[in-house]
Amino acid sequence: MKVIKRLTDKAIKSAAPKAKDYRLSDGDGLYLVVQANGGKFWRWSYEFNGKEKLVSYGPYSSVPLAKARELHAEAQALKRTGVDPAAEKQARRRGEIESERASSMPTLAELTEEWLKTWSAEKSARYVATVKTRLDRDILAAIGDIKIDQLQPSRMVKIVTGIQDDREAADLARRALQKMKQILRFAVAKGYIEKSPIADVVAGDLLKSHTVENFPRIEAEDLPGLLQRIELYQGNPLTRLGMKLMNLTFVRTESLICAEWTEIDYNAKRWNVPKEHMKGKKFPQIVPLARQTIELLQLLHTLSGGSKYLFPGQGPKNPTMSNGTICKALEGMGYKGEMTGHGFRGVASTILHECGHKHEYIEAQMAHGKKDKVSGAYDYAKYLVPRTYMMQDWADFLDETLRAGKYQLIPPSYRIEREETSEDLQPKKHGKAN
Repeated sequence: MKVIKRLTDKAIKSAAPKAKDYRLSDGDGLYLVVQANGGKFWRWSYEFNGKEKLVSYGPYSSVPLAKARELHAEAQALKRTGVDPAAEKQARRRGEIESERASSMPTLAELTEEWLKTWSAEKSARYVATVKTRLDRDILAAIGDIKIDQLQPSRMVKIVTGIQDDREAADLARRALQKMKQILRFAVAKGYIEKSPIADVVAGDLLKSHTVENFPRIEAEDLPGLLQRIELYQGNPLTRLGMKLMNLTFVRTESLICAEWTEIDYNAKRWNVPKEHMKGKKFPQIVPLARQTIELLQLLHTLSGGSKYLFPGQGPKNPTMSNGTICKALEGMGYKGEMTGHGFRGVASTILHECGHKHEYIEAQMAHGKKDKVSGAYDYAKYLVPRTYMMQDWADFLDETLRAGKYQLIPPSYRIEREETSEDLQPKKHGKAN
């Protein structure tokens, strides 16, 4: 009977590599493979259910002789009970991988934080702060603590539709869905998940269209280009100022072209639009005037030739600017079928919502009031203090967008401590109050 000499640590350490791999046996089927590159690994070759099997116990550098014999004894014991040691090891390894994967799977909040670091690289600090605030408020507050592989599509859809239905902010809901999809695509790219749970969710299947009225308008991201083209407009100066004033105040075209100088109150910094110049001719409107708007009006007054109208026409048959003047100017600037005078309202609404201004303030400024006479007569003057701050913020945003030549959001310069009364509203330190 051949007696196999058992290995010693000294013999293992002194075993030098050769041109080809070779084995050193320790008995009972356990052996050490000495590789040509100097590596030394523990192995056991055995037969199970008529098939050749192989188990590796690891490298000698991390599995010393005593430990290798211990692991080999455990494997032999498994085999005697009818369990394949190699299969058992693989199953145990899969379990370790799953456990490790589960422990390393980020929550949606953690993933969002990781995504923001990459996404915000070339964004302005104010824009990043606005997007982060909106994500925290609209999405992460509800599902931020859930592991991303446990996110339920139905719950995410409910968040988006809730923004639309409860806050009546369809554009903001659309943006929220867009950001969630973008963040979860990032998760797929990073290898956290194989597919986004909302990859197949289409905004048009569950959200209202961008605008209820069918007026063409540019996307918010295209605003910088439009502002630059308006500045360079070579047509009638009154038309150019008309486009700028409509952009600053987003009043309806009818209110703009019929406006009279008696409606402008420089002392109160307001444009008091009479009901006769409003849609439906039922209720008036108050438009707070930002510093930039007042400067534009003062320039416009010098060009209007002493007319009682802000935008006089030519001759008695045309006392005011034509209803189609601004649309024709936009067409001449390359925006045919893409932008109208009314489109300034839609762009302003989208961006103000994006910046974080309250839906109620925006709707009041858009004169989307209630239809009954009692509440309508009250609503036109509602939220006047926060609307004043909002309109100055809007004018500042337009200035910054034109200066920078790119679209970047600016958070509101004011805060509401309790509700929207003048006593409770205070400007933030970084904001402007004019």
